[in-house]
Amino acid sequence: MNARIDFFANPVAGKVLRHINSAGRAAGDALSHTTQELVKIRASQINGCGFCTDMHTKDAAAAGETQLRLNLVATWREATVFTEAERAALELAEQGTRIADAAGGVTDEAWANAAKHYNEDELTALISLIAIINAYNRINVINQQPAGDYQPGQFG
Repeated sequence: MNARIDFFANPVAGKVLRHINSAGRAAGDALSHTTQELVKIRASQINGCGFCTDMHTKDAAAAGETQLRLNLVATWREATVFTEAERAALELAEQGTRIADAAGGVTDEAWANAAKHYNEDELTALISLIAIINAYNRINVINQQPAGDYQPGQFG
């Protein structure tokens, strides 16, 4: 499979990606690397973005995340390997990604649970990160960006 557009060579895409990356760095400063990667992986799984799922699972593993936890991200509700804070972030990521599937978007219960574990800056970063990874997922899915060849740290 080949991408429809070479986003890594196109000058317009380069400008867009630089701005998205800049926003991602700003949002990431307030959250642990582990939480960021778990949220990115879960949203990417939901959206069917192979490129982002490949990237973020490999980056998480390179940063020391265990294979067990990576294997269980998609089934985090039944898994016992995630902290309560991580579970709250994953729930917020799921509901924030599936906005079209749920009347009213993110539930008050999911928000209250996240607010128990994260302060206002961290919640702001979490919301932003969810929006940013969803934007990346859409770019890559629409563009049919192939997955599997990413090397950890390739873009960072």
